[in-house]
Amino acid sequence: MAKITADTLIVDVLELNPKAPEILMAAGMHCFGCAMAHGESVAEAVAVHGEDLEALLQKLNEGLED
Repeated sequence: MAKITADTLIVDVLELNPKAPEILMAAGMHCFGCAMAHGESVAEAVAVHGEDLEALLQKLNEGLED
């Protein structure tokens, strides 16, 4: 399975990690329901919402197989 990076689009994050909606919501990010999800990367979403990029990426990648 691919690793989620800062450049991964939110829409792809949702496909890669079934737990992504809960992780994003816990971070105050409702990106999975946003029209921007199809063109916004994790780094861009974090910049808008002021979250810690590395911490979020770690959570999004937990449990994903290489």
